[in-house]
Amino acid sequence: MSDDLFSPCKLGDIELANRIVMAPMTRDRAGPGDVPTDLMVEYYRQRAGAGLIVTEGTQPSPTGKGYWRTPGIHSAEQVAGWRKVADAVHAEGGRIVMQLMHVGRAAVAANKDPAAETVAPSAIRCPDPIPGPDGVPVETAMPRALATDEIAGVIAEFVHAARNARAAGLDGVELHCASGYLPMQFLSSNTNQRTDGYGGTAANRVRFVVELLEALAAEIGPGRVGLRICPGVRFNGMDDADPAETYATLLQATGHLGLAYCHLIHIPNDGFDALDLVRTNWTGAVIENCGLTQEKAQGVLAQGKADAVSFGYLFIGNPDLVERFRQGAPLAKADRETFYTGHGDDARGYTDYPALG
Repeated sequence: MSDDLFSPCKLGDIELANRIVMAPMTRDRAGPGDVPTDLMVEYYRQRAGAGLIVTEGTQPSPTGKGYWRTPGIHSAEQVAGWRKVADAVHAEGGRIVMQLMHVGRAAVAANKDPAAETVAPSAIRCPDPIPGPDGVPVETAMPRALATDEIAGVIAEFVHAARNARAAGLDGVELHCASGYLPMQFLSSNTNQRTDGYGGTAANRVRFVVELLEALAAEIGPGRVGLRICPGVRFNGMDDADPAETYATLLQATGHLGLAYCHLIHIPNDGFDALDLVRTNWTGAVIENCGLTQEKAQGVLAQGKADAVSFGYLFIGNPDLVERFRQGAPLAKADRETFYTGHGDDARGYTDYPALG
């Protein structure tokens, strides 16, 4: 392991030119049919200096959508749109993986196709309001609990999405197991009240994610599959009784798969440190994320605590963040008012941040 932000590294089967990763960030810029737009192509192309880009959360099926103008990867048109994105990033020498995000119960019905259900491990509504089509937060939809014999079908949707991502030319996929979305809803004791083999003990609650990761690895190869976790987060109504036990169980159950990486959103927790938890229970590569500066990131690498580091907010206002770090140049400040408010053809706060020079 190198202590240099700018040294190359390998995460599974994916070769990175440097250890600076662009974290996944919802930007709500997809076009009709949840298809990536030409503006999205330019957005990702501008940031291809990152060693690896993780795309915004992308729904594997219409049922998996919960937010307005988020892209999908389940139709031929969506695959074609993402192919333009992948080609643009690769042309700049970058690498890009797709974050697969099924929101489960964290959904507003008006944001989805009228025929798309809202499903979850248990019929418990998400307590946090979510913006509707006009941007105003509204009450979430009441989910229907998945029957045991339906779970294999949900996993199949993810597998189809991963196959599509590879067909579109992306270098792999990252399973979103954080932020209170469907995989985390299975993991967390307060949102998983099931009495079958997918609920109850920690070993049962991690089963959905383990089987899902196994299926993704079998479809596109384990070295092209990562997972993102955030033990202890309370976003979207999460309140696991013992997150340390849950995530130790998950990491131990998936460590043998040879996955590309574990992407940790590192937040403070009472009683345990999440990075220590990952390093104790996970044998593969680790990407560290959350509130990092260049100096802090360099320290994490120098201490051997992570193989790569990811930045979200800083990449919004600084499309050439890697070069700015390299030169010690000042960093631009992103406009929070335009994080999610743009339409598919509105470049403001999206692709109009200037590069150095």
